[in-house]
Amino acid sequence: MAKIRPFEAYMPAQGMEKDMAALPYDVYNRKEAKAVVEGKPYTFLRIDRAETNFSDDVDTYDECVYEKADSLLQEWIATGYYVKQDTPKYYLYREIMNGRAQTGIVAVASVADYENNIIKKHENTLAAKEADRIRHIEKTRMQTGPIFLAFRDDDTINSIIEKVCKMTPYYDFKSDDGIEHIVWLVEDADDIRAITDAFEGMNAIYIADGHHRCASACKVGAKLHTDGIEKESDFFLSVLFPESQLKILDYNRVVRDLNGYSADEFLEELEQYFDICHSDTSVSPTCKGEFGMYLEDNWYVLKLKTEWLNDDPVDGLDVSLLQKYVLGGMLDIDDPKNNNRIDFVGGIRGLSELERRCHEDCKVAFSMYPTDIKELFAVADAGRLMPPKSTWFEPKLRSGLFLHDIR
Repeated sequence: MAKIRPFEAYMPAQGMEKDMAALPYDVYNRKEAKAVVEGKPYTFLRIDRAETNFSDDVDTYDECVYEKADSLLQEWIATGYYVKQDTPKYYLYREIMNGRAQTGIVAVASVADYENNIIKKHENTLAAKEADRIRHIEKTRMQTGPIFLAFRDDDTINSIIEKVCKMTPYYDFKSDDGIEHIVWLVEDADDIRAITDAFEGMNAIYIADGHHRCASACKVGAKLHTDGIEKESDFFLSVLFPESQLKILDYNRVVRDLNGYSADEFLEELEQYFDICHSDTSVSPTCKGEFGMYLEDNWYVLKLKTEWLNDDPVDGLDVSLLQKYVLGGMLDIDDPKNNNRIDFVGGIRGLSELERRCHEDCKVAFSMYPTDIKELFAVADAGRLMPPKSTWFEPKLRSGLFLHDIR
């Protein structure tokens, strides 16, 4: 039984939401983050990446950086730039990109559910990547970046979403990248109770994106849980999406060399695993077991032969099959996460990016059929982990629209 509950969010004062909303802290390196905050005095990135307030000779992880994040956040609260909701409530957050909308429920989720695997993972986390967010949360006593969660469709929740989305929104703005963001408040006591009860009837919720943010928030919560009394820190900031709202994009691969093969030899070797057809246009795979390949200015459709298919939840993923037979088996890339001969290109960049990379610094590219959300659920239900770079979610949730105070 999942414990999801409403909360009193700190939110930007109405009229400031567009200025404050920011992409997640981890999509930028330091140079990029500093460029983004120039000319944007109220972007939340100034708090999420507080090193942007200092000269480059100040270490990103210096204690003064976290102190700056805290002082700036408290200043914005004191001046009224952030306003705390007066009662616990849920919030609906809709993003519209290229005409497709996804609507989730903003809430707080239980640390205990994460620890007890009711909130299920499909990726490992690295302690080094967690450390920064742990220090950020501990210093500010705020959770600032929501975790992207998914759950199987529920008729009660879907009907409440449909009803509330007909009401006047609290925010409605378009960010600089053209994505529309709409927020509604769920204030009706019956709706709040119904949402809470519906989640209590679920035995599994899934992390779609944000494994490191989630692990960091939960580690802080576990550290603060000392007297057995339930605290705000026993919950973490989340946006929960019904599975039907979500679309996973392809996560494509580019490789810098052919491991000693000529192009003709590589094609010949591939024929033991794939039926291969030349294509006059770029190839976006249309089904599982199908791959596009760009090699020496030519596109090919690769269809995996039936004898090599696999119905295991992990080994049967397209990313696993390509890894086993091509990347590992032929190109000797056994550890793609730590091998500099391979790179990964999110589907948001398009197939033209694969061609560009092959003209610039790579020899071959593979376009992938996107992993399905049900495949993600199956891997997590089996207690297994997906290979690196299996899923790409767009649009990204904005930070700074909802803050969870754990003080």
